[in-house]
Amino acid sequence: MRKKDVHDDETRTSSFENAAVDPVSEPDLTDEADPSTGGHQVLGEEAGLVASALQGELEEQREKYLRLYAEFENFKRRAVRDRQDAEHRGMGNLLRGLLETLDDLARVAHVAPESTDAASVIEGVELMERKLLKSLSGHGLEVVDPKGHVFDPALHEAISTAPAESEAEDHLVAQVYQVGYVFNGTLLRPARVVVTQWNG
Repeated sequence: MRKKDVHDDETRTSSFENAAVDPVSEPDLTDEADPSTGGHQVLGEEAGLVASALQGELEEQREKYLRLYAEFENFKRRAVRDRQDAEHRGMGNLLRGLLETLDDLARVAHVAPESTDAASVIEGVELMERKLLKSLSGHGLEVVDPKGHVFDPALHEAISTAPAESEAEDHLVAQVYQVGYVFNGTLLRPARVVVTQWNG
């Protein structure tokens, strides 16, 4: 080997050894955060604060829900109680209006047959009927008695027909077998009627 080549090898070896021990070439990790300590600790504290805030909000919403649920249950109970009270008051008012008619009925039911004629009994019953209807009409009851009026299928039920004497009398109620009743606009029972029919 030539002398120059030996000198070059020694120079390269010396440079390599110097680079291996050169403190400048070693990475300096003193400025970087240790991922096992500082960085993770900060993130953990932030996550804990967020979780605590969410837990507090969850508890607040839960308490609101429980209050609303309790108020709704109380409202339902009050509504049922108010409806029952209204029904009882309405029934009480209706029954008070019937008391006098019940008194009249009791008097007619206990008359002495040998001292009372049929005409007086019939008159008493008619009086009770008028009084009863007057009392019920005060509570919204209407009698449907359509004799001579045009047949209305919404209020009348035709059970048979009869021939009309003229075209003008076509579809009129000729006879009422049974009156109907309407309560506050609601049909309780249709009037059962005979309807005239014009055949030309």
